[in-house]
Amino acid sequence: MALLAFREGIQDPDTVLSNWNESTDVCHWLGVTCNNTSGRVLTLVLPQISLHGTISPFLSNLSQLQVLDLSYNFLRGSIPGEIGALSDLLVLSLRNNELQHTVPDNLGMLANLFYLDLPANELEGKLPPSVFHNCTNLQYVDLSDNYFEGPIPLHIGTSLHRLRSLILSRNSLIGSIPPSLSNATNLTIIALHMNSLSGGLPSEIVVHMPALWSLSLSYNRLSSDEEGEELNHFFRAISNLTHLEELEIAGNDLRGTLSSLAGLIHVSLSKIFLQENRIRGAIPSDVSNLRNLTVLDLSRNLLEGTIPLQLFLLPKIERIWISDNLLHGELPSLPVISTKLGILDLSRNKLSGRIPSSISKLRSMRHLLLSGNLLAGSIPSSLGSIKLEKLDLSHNQLTGAIPAEVASLRTMAFFFNLSHNSLQGMLPKELSNMEMVQEIDLSSNNLTGSVPPEVGNFCRNVQLLNLSHNSLQGPIPKTFGNLRTLGSLDLSSNSLSGGVPDSLRNCTNLKQLNLSYNRLSGALPRGGVFDTLTHESLEGNYLCGVERFRSCHSTRSLKFFVSLVSIIFMVLFFLTITCVTAAKARRGTAFLRNGVDGSWHSANLSSRHRRVTYRELWEATGGFDQSRLIGSGGFGHVYRAMLSDGSSVAVKVLQLRDHNSARTFNRECEVLKTIRHRNLMGITTACSRPEFKALVFPFMSEGSLEDHLHPKGDRMSSRLSLTERVSICSDVAEGMAYLHHHAPVKVIHCDLKPSNILLAGDMTAMVSDFGIARLVSPGGEGNASSDCMTNSTPNLLRGSFGYVAPEYGHGRTASTKGDVYSFGIVVLEMVTGKRPTDDMLDEDLSLINWVKRHYGSHLVDIVDSSLVKNLREQSHEVKRLWEVAIMEMIELGLLCTQEAPASRPTMISVADDLNKLKHYLGGDTTASLASSQGMISSIADIGDDW
Repeated sequence: MALLAFREGIQDPDTVLSNWNESTDVCHWLGVTCNNTSGRVLTLVLPQISLHGTISPFLSNLSQLQVLDLSYNFLRGSIPGEIGALSDLLVLSLRNNELQHTVPDNLGMLANLFYLDLPANELEGKLPPSVFHNCTNLQYVDLSDNYFEGPIPLHIGTSLHRLRSLILSRNSLIGSIPPSLSNATNLTIIALHMNSLSGGLPSEIVVHMPALWSLSLSYNRLSSDEEGEELNHFFRAISNLTHLEELEIAGNDLRGTLSSLAGLIHVSLSKIFLQENRIRGAIPSDVSNLRNLTVLDLSRNLLEGTIPLQLFLLPKIERIWISDNLLHGELPSLPVISTKLGILDLSRNKLSGRIPSSISKLRSMRHLLLSGNLLAGSIPSSLGSIKLEKLDLSHNQLTGAIPAEVASLRTMAFFFNLSHNSLQGMLPKELSNMEMVQEIDLSSNNLTGSVPPEVGNFCRNVQLLNLSHNSLQGPIPKTFGNLRTLGSLDLSSNSLSGGVPDSLRNCTNLKQLNLSYNRLSGALPRGGVFDTLTHESLEGNYLCGVERFRSCHSTRSLKFFVSLVSIIFMVLFFLTITCVTAAKARRGTAFLRNGVDGSWHSANLSSRHRRVTYRELWEATGGFDQSRLIGSGGFGHVYRAMLSDGSSVAVKVLQLRDHNSARTFNRECEVLKTIRHRNLMGITTACSRPEFKALVFPFMSEGSLEDHLHPKGDRMSSRLSLTERVSICSDVAEGMAYLHHHAPVKVIHCDLKPSNILLAGDMTAMVSDFGIARLVSPGGEGNASSDCMTNSTPNLLRGSFGYVAPEYGHGRTASTKGDVYSFGIVVLEMVTGKRPTDDMLDEDLSLINWVKRHYGSHLVDIVDSSLVKNLREQSHEVKRLWEVAIMEMIELGLLCTQEAPASRPTMISVADDLNKLKHYLGGDTTASLASSQGMISSIADIGDDW
């Protein structure tokens, strides 16, 4: 019996089919209906009951079956070709299973089929031409979310005159949209988004579809001419489609202007998605003609001009996204209006002036996102009268105090971000009214006073609290221990004092805690997050009792101990100098002295670094044997060695060609003695004599980033996952941010590249090779010659070819922005897998311009092939995460490599963006990505461009 054979091939873990047995009449089995006269099975409908297994070919014996619905289960294997024998079948729905392989050609024998529903499986191969040619009664076809490839069948519309819905989205289809589709004049829904379709917009096709209701072509490779005539022609073609409500053509390579958009006055358009194209010009003021418009997304284009007031007067408008454009001017002052506008995102434009207080007249506003502009003045207190759930005013030039009315918004449920402004005054205690808020970021302002303890008593849902880089004083409130949902707390770079409250141990979800660079003192609590804190998150304080900090003695004992040690140290210092001078006069042996050519203070080496002689290094490297050589370059050679204490190290022996070689050695020593960070390569020891100079570092078992990005030998492609690449970039950014902003003396690396980024066994990245680094003189950032260096060497090359900032070629002084440029090149190299000196690049085309040329239209062509391969193997959810992350990385690389140094971000900002991206890849899809620097701020439908 066909149904029993089907039952034998599946598993029913929830025992839903308990009545499927021979003692019960078949027509009473769950999901089965029969013909009352003949008793033959007409329908088999078993959706969403967690069935596992395969579909039995014996179902073809149900000769009168009209409906087969096994959707939303876990069925795998192939679709049996025998189903094609069910000549009466009207409905075939197998959506959301795990079916694989190709669609059998025999389905083309289902002449009566009008509903074909196979989305969200793992089907592959080409679209079945027999189905589109022979199943002439088809009205509904959904093959989306599979792995179909190749072109859409050329004659798809020739026979399907009754077709109403064609849904082929989220596949890997290529080629142009067939002109024959214009014969399917009854189409109401066309969904071809997230493929790799190319060619122009289908103006001559859709003009023949008067019933068309939804047209979705987003995230393909469709293009239009530079002048924009093709885009205007498309708008004219749809101007008579009076039933058209949804238009989605985002994420293509469309160019032109929106001048013809207002001509759609007779169209019922309610949703327009044009984001992520290259549309330029101004937003036309007669957009007000689109009276039915509810959603408008124009983000990530090249739009200029001001924002027309008429946009806010649309009677049905609910959501507006125009972020990441070139809009300028002031926000319009709004009259007394009644609007449904709930989301307004104008982030990352060039808007200036004040935030108008009349914005509070948008009474339905829930999400207000204005970050990354040039807005100045104070925050209008009238914003407190709107029931905001998200507010992002970060990265502007806002001043004044945080209004108590805004801080007391009880409706704030997601994030409250005022970071990177120039806000002043005290933290308002009214923040405690935000009982539902998940993220509060007030970092990088000029806030003063103490942290109100009320925040810890009432903000019970907060997951992220960032008050870093302000001038806050006083203690850390003990009430913070009540924030049980808190996952990240950053209070760094303030002037907080007192002890660290024990109550923070109660924050069981707290995974990130940064208290560095305050005036905290006393013993650090034990347990909870304190057991996993790194030194970097605590440095710059007066804490005691933990590793790498002083022990917790009494103050009197400590002062006595310090005095005693100082006296002993001074005596030993002069004795050592005397002995070394005498020894140097008698013999030429050299060892690690209390100074490297007189440039290191004795305390920096004798107290922290072991001594090593030339003989020890000779023996540890087997006489500098070639078999121990692990790297070489213009600087010299690097050998792997084992010191007498058993530690595995790398010995960097410099080639002493001229006086610059000694200067390079001294400079690297000068840098290394001042820095300590988990993402910067620390020195183990050094050895210096007139004819020999070497630096000794911990051995990095995973080699350099260069080795992983461009492997040699049999493994010709990188095995770095996207998560590892993002993590490495984040590590490097953290290290560089420390050099530029937090080190005791600011350091400019000047030679950042993959071969100078080393990887530990756990893939932690460390920046190395400070041979041409520069130390910035105090106050260097405060004048026009910021980043001028002490001990600068004008004739010394400031970096490696391909990674050097363009301004260096014009004689500009080395700067932190030059390091940012080099970092941007490294990021692009991480994404593309191509060196900036790659032979495949044209002579007149840099890596940056090559990425720009393909970005937005042929993204798959520029992404490392190993990443593309891994991406295609991921689940749909993971695939979306990766797609967004790759776009973020490309945007960040392009942002860091802008021609003008002033346009590049700081490494602090870059590190913050990459940290958010790392959390996002870890599954935190609520992370506000790259909110600081012109990248994607929310998760849009990124195209399946792979």
